[in-house]
Amino acid sequence: MEQNMSNIKRLSNPTAYAFSVVGFIALMLLVFGSVYYATVAVEYQWRWFKIPKYFMYQEAITLYVEADGEIESIVPNKDKFDIVITDEDGQKTFTVPAGSFDWDEGDSISPGDIIAQYTGDWKPGLMAKGLWVTLKISFISTIFGILLGIIGGVARVSNTPFLKWSAITYVEIIRGSPLLVQIMIFYFVLGTTMNKILMMNGIPKLPSEWYGIMALSIFTGAYVVEIVRAGIEAIHPGQVEAARSAGMGYFQCMFYIILPQALKTILPPLAGQFINLIKDSSLLGMISIRELTKATREGITTSLQTFELWILCAILYLLMTFTLSMFVQYLERRTAQK
Repeated sequence: MEQNMSNIKRLSNPTAYAFSVVGFIALMLLVFGSVYYATVAVEYQWRWFKIPKYFMYQEAITLYVEADGEIESIVPNKDKFDIVITDEDGQKTFTVPAGSFDWDEGDSISPGDIIAQYTGDWKPGLMAKGLWVTLKISFISTIFGILLGIIGGVARVSNTPFLKWSAITYVEIIRGSPLLVQIMIFYFVLGTTMNKILMMNGIPKLPSEWYGIMALSIFTGAYVVEIVRAGIEAIHPGQVEAARSAGMGYFQCMFYIILPQALKTILPPLAGQFINLIKDSSLLGMISIRELTKATREGITTSLQTFELWILCAILYLLMTFTLSMFVQYLERRTAQK
């Protein structure tokens, strides 16, 4: 005991603390230095100034003439102008900002002439769209995963063979196969069948995002089942007996007595599982869902900004998972105070 106490005191020594800080800084410098050396070794040119357009950008719009014709009229329309063109295809109207054109009424036009050039409104960039899709899919999958996990966890500890064996089969099949394989099965097998049935009945087919959400929800739910089961089994059996003796049914006992107490136990592993769900959503790019990772790959293909975009992608995932982690810690503190 005295030796353990001396070790703790030694670790809390100001000198040891200072060495720890220096060691951490040295480690970070080593990591960033390695990345910098790699870019120097391959003669990579950093272009961080191009990154903002992947979040928000203003589109450069150029309108061209498609056939021989004439400028019929130029009419003011609030802060813009309506340019009316008459050609062999009929009459067309283009609404453009002031100062974006250099035409007068009666001018002749030919194919390829520029009608107007101007900068459009602000639009979300490629990375912003991918981030939104990742957040949307992760949030919906988390909700469904929690519902599946709670229902499956309650069934897992049930004495009814149908409920218990069904939950065990679900958990073992889903946890025993790779997520990527499940995504492919949901999209190409289940998705093809369901969309065919829907279209035969005059119902629009489901977008690929929903099959990705199904796959992530069912995959996550299988792990949540075991987390919920462990939380339920951590509650003293006497509480179940007391609730049943008070006239509560099995499910009433679970949802009003056991699960609220088990929440404190299962919150930390649940947070880890949902953090994994956010990262696992990157596999949905395999079924043409433009989530954050697929958007990053598309950006790299068109711009060749490999280092910047992958680093940015990692930072965005880190922000999402860190925010979720902080939220769960807040919930832990709130539940601990009650």
